[in-house]
Amino acid sequence: MELSAETAGRYLRHAYAQMLTAADRLGEELVNRRPHGPGTNSVAALIVHCAAVAPWWLGHVALGDPTQRDRESEFEATATIAELHALVAASLAASMEALRRLEAGEGSDGGGRQFLLDGDASDAGVVIHVIEELFQHLGHIDLTVDALTA
Repeated sequence: MELSAETAGRYLRHAYAQMLTAADRLGEELVNRRPHGPGTNSVAALIVHCAAVAPWWLGHVALGDPTQRDRESEFEATATIAELHALVAASLAASMEALRRLEAGEGSDGGGRQFLLDGDASDAGVVIHVIEELFQHLGHIDLTVDALTA
């Protein structure tokens, strides 16, 4: 059994759609607010982070593409709702292209695969890790929304 780009993409789109629904629900007033101060993340920062996570793992780690990612700044980011929608659209487009390339057999070791579950360095292992990360952070987003709207 193989994990197709189409199936993986369906899960990425679903996770991102739920993230954006949460941001839309919060609105401009709350999307950048940290529910319990500087030690917590805003919904916007979590979405910015997720928009970088998928292309980084799929493009850089799985395909060996160069990257300019600054992980630390992702958690300090602020954005408007429109900017989040645009960022997610760009991330999804880059991720879908990477998934198609992986499906075509272009995978290489860009480093980082050693951190995958039980050392599974396969392309499918990277893809599943991305899906896992997006849904884990979607849970963080849901908790943040709950804290901000309680």
